[in-house]
Amino acid sequence: LRTDGNYVLEIRSVSADGKVDAAYFNPSPINVSKAEVTSENGEPRLLVELRDRGYDGNYYTLAHDSDTDCLTGVYHQLTMGQQFEVEFVRMAQ
Repeated sequence: LRTDGNYVLEIRSVSADGKVDAAYFNPSPINVSKAEVTSENGEPRLLVELRDRGYDGNYYTLAHDSDTDCLTGVYHQLTMGQQFEVEFVRMAQ
């Protein structure tokens, strides 16, 4: 759950080749066009790209903070040309 709203990023699985099965909700489902784990300076990064009505390639670049068990990073809002610092916390199941 993103800490500044009702945005939910669901990570269902991560394969050995870095492909990620992910879903995104705001609160309705938004199409995830690409999700993968990459490496930046030797550290894993999660890239999640959204392509849907109102989401023309906007994307997240996130890293896992092991101290807080959160995903932190940047939301790249392309249509407005802005970037926002974001944090996702784990939801209770």
